[in-house]
Amino acid sequence: MKDASRATLAQTQRLVVKLGTNVIMRADGLPALGRLYGILESIATLHGQGKEVLLVSSGAIGLGAQQLGLDHAPKRLAEKQACAAVGQGRLMAIYQEGFARLGIVAAQVLLTEYDFSNRQRYLNLRATLDHLLKLGVVPVINENDTVSTAELESRLGFRSAPVFGDNDKLSALVASGAEADTLLILSDVAGLYTGNPHKDPDAKLIPVVREITLEIEAFADGLGARGRGGMASKLAAARVATRAGTRVLIADGACPGILDRLLAGDPVGTLFEPGLRLKGRKRWIASAGQLAGRIRVNEGAREALLAGRVSLLAAGVVGLEGDFQRDDVVAIADASGRDFARGVATMGRAEAPGSGRVLVSRDTFVLLERV
Repeated sequence: MKDASRATLAQTQRLVVKLGTNVIMRADGLPALGRLYGILESIATLHGQGKEVLLVSSGAIGLGAQQLGLDHAPKRLAEKQACAAVGQGRLMAIYQEGFARLGIVAAQVLLTEYDFSNRQRYLNLRATLDHLLKLGVVPVINENDTVSTAELESRLGFRSAPVFGDNDKLSALVASGAEADTLLILSDVAGLYTGNPHKDPDAKLIPVVREITLEIEAFADGLGARGRGGMASKLAAARVATRAGTRVLIADGACPGILDRLLAGDPVGTLFEPGLRLKGRKRWIASAGQLAGRIRVNEGAREALLAGRVSLLAAGVVGLEGDFQRDDVVAIADASGRDFARGVATMGRAEAPGSGRVLVSRDTFVLLERV
């Protein structure tokens, strides 16, 4: 029986499909061509129905390791980049050949964190994706591992913090930027469980998540077998996408006909319900802007910001973090440092203390939690 939350999935017009490494690769390290071609056929069917599909694909490093004959998973940065350089061509060839047999043109789009942290590059990317979709092309998107070190090695600090550290987060940012109705994250797990199903035989699948609470986050455990993401990564991606108004489904990519079943509203996987749909610049601020700093506010300022459309005055600030400048995206946190909003700074950190001026305008204020 379909629940009300899944009833409108068939009406999806623009969707992002994310394929994890464990969907693309077999256990022996070779590409799972049969499984992949089955998914491509489902995408072709959706394409024929007039739906717009963007594909976010992992697998370049794994395919590169296989082609190079490595007997171990690459660990050093240079080794990962070399594998990505070799494997990305093979990965794209699989997609282009597979889609061509179905009468569809596929385009390669490689992205770095800067494409999302810089407003102008973000707008250019969105325009390019929109035009590709208008032309009937399926964009095949991956992070540019060969040159983008931030995704391969986690770094600390506001300026150097990666916007995405795996393709789960990348798919959420693409879904947000492209204003997709639905994001399908296909992995080697059937959805979100109340525990790790590989360790806890009593763990139960959660069919619908209406809000990602601390309790829900506590259910995530561990990394994927070969990919960089795990359930915690998928929850983080779901938070980004649902915050922008895109619904998210996590499901088992090895299940035959999984795309058709999900969009038909069958009770498979875990559905994350979306929040209010953000538009324009606020959508970028909420999900894609790289944080340049953090502004901690007192309880009075926090309550005022949560209660209505007010600007943040410097008088309500109790702490500043990061060397942010004017027009940078910053986190807004309570006095303890817990983020509850984001916005664009109207001045740099050096100017803020004692200015008495507006530090974040209400026009760029974006709430990150439901009230």
